[in-house]
Amino acid sequence: MGILTNESCLKMKRKEFEKTIEPLKLKLGELQRTAKEKELPILIIFEGLEASGKGAVINDILLTLDPRGYKVVSHNHPLEGNSLPFKQYIENIPGKGDFHIFDRSWYDYAFTEESNLTRRCKEINKIERSLLRSGMLIIKFFLHVSKKTQKKRYIKAKKNPAQSWKVTPYAWQQNFNYKTIAGTWEDILERTNNFDCGWNVISSDSIYGAKSEIFRIIVEKIESQLNAKEVRPDDVLLPYKKPFSLDKINLEKALDKKEYKKELEKLQKKIYNLHHEIYTRRIPVIIAYEGWDAAGKGGNIKRLVGRMDPRGYDVIPIAAPSTIEKNHHYLWRFWKAIPRNGHISIFDRTWYGRVLVERIEKFATNYEWKRSYAEINDMEKQWIDDGAIVLKFWLQISKDEQLKRFKERENTPEKKWKITEEDWRNREKWKDYNSAIEDMISRTSTTTAPWHIVPANDKYYARIFVLKRFIDAIEKRLYGKK
Repeated sequence: MGILTNESCLKMKRKEFEKTIEPLKLKLGELQRTAKEKELPILIIFEGLEASGKGAVINDILLTLDPRGYKVVSHNHPLEGNSLPFKQYIENIPGKGDFHIFDRSWYDYAFTEESNLTRRCKEINKIERSLLRSGMLIIKFFLHVSKKTQKKRYIKAKKNPAQSWKVTPYAWQQNFNYKTIAGTWEDILERTNNFDCGWNVISSDSIYGAKSEIFRIIVEKIESQLNAKEVRPDDVLLPYKKPFSLDKINLEKALDKKEYKKELEKLQKKIYNLHHEIYTRRIPVIIAYEGWDAAGKGGNIKRLVGRMDPRGYDVIPIAAPSTIEKNHHYLWRFWKAIPRNGHISIFDRTWYGRVLVERIEKFATNYEWKRSYAEINDMEKQWIDDGAIVLKFWLQISKDEQLKRFKERENTPEKKWKITEEDWRNREKWKDYNSAIEDMISRTSTTTAPWHIVPANDKYYARIFVLKRFIDAIEKRLYGKK
């Protein structure tokens, strides 16, 4: 084997270990405090063969740290009912200054999905690249143990009542199929052993040597990250083949009230039945609404869910991020809200705020919003590849129509709460937002997740347009209709 035959193998006895480890533990405690002060998020991933000592290593690390500043997450397999398997990992990534340890991670999931190994490794590489570019330190360990040592540890554990539960038929199967299992892991490690986020493969035949080496690497990596100058790659802006122009949208399209009511009744009845089919077939649906202020997103969503079972969908209004959300990767709060199997999540404003309001208002740096196009495309593709339906709607109105609606809101008591000073300020930047919107659509309207541009000067037309597109997408999945 390649990468597993080059693992670090440091033999060490207990006395030598205790002498070596003490200064490393003191240093790690100090570095944890410094990382907290400097808001450095740290993620340490532990993978390894059965009986390789991951639990013992993690325990020693925890005894060194301030318990108020770390979190250990033990992952097995994706939670039941969740067809988007990376959710449970993403929602547990550290925020600024946090120190998280994954006892098994997305790599263990890739191992269990050997038929999709190539795709999963590519997805993991993209996720880690996004986290690294956000400033996170990721340290990855794979604990390797020989077949002989693994068997010895099983036998020893079997004699200990406190540990015998660990020696399961699955564990013995791992030893019996040792060569095949180690080979699969080697394939994973080689596919994900990136220059900026490489694997530290450690032999744990000597557990003291393994612990010493792991502590040394963690201390070295954190120190290096804290002292490093930020280097930003130049290739973060995703190019687009065909520029998009909002001026080409025909905003004159309209429906009279009688025709609208007739269509609405018919389409909502159809959606009622399709919603049940979505649940039965366990298909997650993600709907993204974006649009100009006063474009009618709220009213549009009301008509979409008008006949749906309220237990089967969530409407998620997105406002400015909270303090906790700001401390995490910008996509974190959206990953947390994606639906379970058979459920629908409707986002009233979305992750595209990164390339719209955050870009225009300079809440995100040029580097941050420019790299997000590719990251968003990667995220949506992953959702779709895992079985989700993703629908994206941009509600387009003219500048004159927006002004008309603003004034109507100001003059209508029950609507006055909808208009704010911020709406007027955003209107003054119409030209800047228009350019950002066109960039967004050009760079993120993909074959698998295209933007549906909704002519919304007429609210009736816009509502029917969205309902029809929703029905088309669901029927295409359920029945293969074009």
